Amino acid sequence: MKNLIKISAAVLLMFAISSFKTHSIPKEGADAIIGLWEPSSGKARVKINKIGNKYFGKIVWLREPIDPKTKQPKLDKNNPNEKLRASRLRGYRLLKDFVYEGDNVWSGGTIYDPESGSTYSCIINKKDDVLDIRGYVGIKALGRTDTWKRIKLKKK
Repeated sequence: MKNLIKISAAVLLMFAISSFKTHSIPKEGADAIIGLWEPSSGKARVKINKIGNKYFGKIVWLREPIDPKTKQPKLDKNNPNEKLRASRLRGYRLLKDFVYEGDNVWSGGTIYDPESGSTYSCIINKKDDVLDIRGYVGIKALGRTDTWKRIKLKKK
């Protein structure tokens, strides 16, 4: 009887340890998207961070931050909301509300295109230090994918 209790306790302990490890892996995978990324155009850099359970990305750098016509910081002049057209592009949150699905996929969010003023449903797939960002309307097949690369900060 004592051996049965010891075996049962050992099995329960092993189950608890394996269950803990299984739950910690997705969190690490989910946060793998956090960092600084550059879209394929090279015109901007986007910092992705986590707020609560969701992931967001904002523009933190622009290759050309000043509008050549106005000599002022570039604004979100194509925004369909007239009140937001005075918002600066640098600092603008263009990725919103992404949730980690597992297997290096984030979904449920949107991406805003400041060049057109359009917002699209979006899914993000991560492979190594590359993000495939797919914006779409309605169904994923009716979309476009852009590849973003991670910007590695130099350590001093």
